[in-house]
Order: sequence, then C-alpha cells, then structure tokens
Amino acid sequence: MKHLPTQVLLSAKQLFDALWCDYIQVYPMAKCIRYGIAKAAGLKPSQLINDHIALRTFNVDPIGIDHLEQHFLNLGYEQAGEYHFAQKQLYARHYVPCKDVLGDNNNSHDVLPKVFLSELKVGAFSSDFQRIVNHLVDCIDKVNVTDPSFLYSGRPWPISIKQYKTLLNESDYAAWLAIWGYRANHFTIRVNELPNLQNLNQVNQVVESLGYALNLVGGAIKGDPSVGLEQSSTLAGEVVIELADGSIKVPSCFYEFALRHKINGKLYEGFVTQSADRIFQSTDLQK
Repeated sequence: MKHLPTQVLLSAKQLFDALWCDYIQVYPMAKCIRYGIAKAAGLKPSQLINDHIALRTFNVDPIGIDHLEQHFLNLGYEQAGEYHFAQKQLYARHYVPCKDVLGDNNNSHDVLPKVFLSELKVGAFSSDFQRIVNHLVDCIDKVNVTDPSFLYSGRPWPISIKQYKTLLNESDYAAWLAIWGYRANHFTIRVNELPNLQNLNQVNQVVESLGYALNLVGGAIKGDPSVGLEQSSTLAGEVVIELADGSIKVPSCFYEFALRHKINGKLYEGFVTQSADRIFQSTDLQK
C-alpha cells in the first residue's frame, strides 16, 4: 500500500497538539481531569487515547463544513458518517484517518483521533438571528479560513452582549460559537484503553470525585452496548469574559468519555445521533 509522506502524519499530529493547547487554555480543568483519570487507570496522562474531537460552525460561506473539512481531507482523513439533528437544526459529519495515513498494521485511534464537524442551519432561524450571524461571518478574512490554524484561532469577530443574548434566545449552539469561535469544544478519553477502569460508571465516579459535574441530560451515560457506543461528559466550565459592552459569564468547553462496543463482531467507530444530541447540551447555559 502506498502511504502518505511522514510529514503529513506529523502535520496532523501537530494540528491536534495545537488544538489541545488552545483547548486547555480555555478549559484548564481538562488537565486535572486527564491526570485524575490517568492515575485511576494506572497510566501516565500521555498514555490516554483521544477518541475524537469536535468543532462547530455555521453553514455559511466560507466557513461551512464543506470548507472546514478540507483541512482534514488534506491531512489524509476521509468522511465516515453523517448525522442530522432536526430539533437543534444541526448537520454533522465525522471523519477518520484513511489507511494511506495509518498503514496496514495501525489502529486509527492509536495514531490520530476521529473528527466530528457540525454546522448550524442558520436559515432555519429568525431574520434578526440570521442578520447577526451574517454580520459576524462578514468580519472574517476569507484567506485565514484556508489556513489550518483557523481551526484553533478562536473568535474571529467582535460581538456584543446584546447580540449574544439574541442568539442564545434561539440556539445555545449559536451563542457558544459566537462567543468562542473556532476551537475544539471537547476532547474525548477513549475508555476502552483504560486498564483499571472497566466501564463508564467508574470513569464518571472519578470525574465527580475530582469535583466536576456531569451532563445529566438523558442520564449520566448516553447510549448502551446495543448501539455500539456509551458516552458521558462533564458540563462545560463557566468563564467570565469581557466583551465590548461589558462582562458576561458563559459556558466554555468540556471533556467527554467514550466506551465503544462491538456490533456484529466489529468495534463500532461511528457516532449515535440521539446521544450526540444530548452531548451538545454540555455547553448549554445552565439556568
């Protein structure tokens, strides 16, 4: 099999390293959670496997999924599934490293994480909502979008508290994206690779013992072995940020935990729409 050049694999790892560095700047609690789970599992933090990351965007040119996915396709990823979230007006795709990147004898999750990209269907919302989003997107330098660093560049537009609250009134997803921009909203510890932690209940107990609240929408554990995937997550950390017209407390990022199961003898490496729908709510403003 012809493999992609080593520098492509290195570039992908460098991208995820940069995404991680940005993520822990926004959500420093991730370092504590990572250390605590590694200790409970009998591992070093560096030995934890990242199952996947997730990024959000609007379905508006030049920042829709069709544009942002190019960064991952250029690094040897390929689309592996798509998902629709009717109530939240979201569309998503997930991507995995293709075999040309990994080689014949490597497991994808040991080398590079999966990527979950979602976009909000802006046209499904009110005219005021659409006006704000289009104004924000107009502030973006289109040249920057073509640089991989755009994926961890943060918020590329100014926004007021009034604009934020208008978006929040219709979509927590939009409000989060408007405040935080382009960065990973979560990383995911792959529970299958934790020697001393056999299930999500044990992982959740460690997380709660560290003082972090879990997303309980639909229960602490979303999914079950029959669908091939069990997931849990923390609630997003709350941060006070300064905007042009004042300061406001908003949810930031969160940490997810995924336990994958076999379906028809093969480990399921996709996602479950109902569970993902609930995981999205990890960044909802807690009222």
